[in-house]
Amino acid sequence: MDATDRDRGPARENPSAGRTPDGPPPTLLEQMGGPMGFVYSAVPVVVFVAANAFLPLTETIIVSVAVGLAIAGYRLLRGERFSLAVGGLLGLALAIGIVALTGSARDFFVVGIWAYLVAFVVALGSVLARRPLSGLVWNLVHGNTHDWRADRRVMRAHDVATLAAAAVSGARFGVQQWLYVSDETGWLGVARVAMGWPLTILAALVVVWAWRRSSTRLLPSA
Repeated sequence: MDATDRDRGPARENPSAGRTPDGPPPTLLEQMGGPMGFVYSAVPVVVFVAANAFLPLTETIIVSVAVGLAIAGYRLLRGERFSLAVGGLLGLALAIGIVALTGSARDFFVVGIWAYLVAFVVALGSVLARRPLSGLVWNLVHGNTHDWRADRRVMRAHDVATLAAAAVSGARFGVQQWLYVSDETGWLGVARVAMGWPLTILAALVVVWAWRRSSTRLLPSA
């Protein structure tokens, strides 16, 4: 066996060593955790609402925390990104902490409700200020050197994308705040799931369209 064969030996045993991954970049859906990401985000909400219908609040909190820990552990064992696996657990911990402090089951949803209002105000305000968030982020990702606001088509695309995000956040806040005031904890759970990832994907698709239009018009072709 010559030196060349000896050098090739380890490469045969471990084909992936030192190799950059091939294939297309991850899709938007994959970056969000794939189809199972929807399930993982919905399960803690469903469990909390279902448990609250049959158990005292303390037991409901215990069951919800246990389910959240189990889901996070399962995702980590499957090799998912730490941020995806643990991010949902942190949000659940915050919601459960507020419920434990106030003693009201409906407060499980209060952080999300007010976060929707903040997102709506920020997104709409950026459009009114002629600095739509979608365009600001696109420009930042691409070096923050493009005069994207001077192109009317690009500007209009980012207005539409940012308004789509604002509409989603505004709808979520309006519906869930009304249910919160009405003390409809069960329906709050339904609204959180129904208005969660499906609306997020719709808004994200509009943002992707705006980004592609911007790249086509402003970035030099390969």
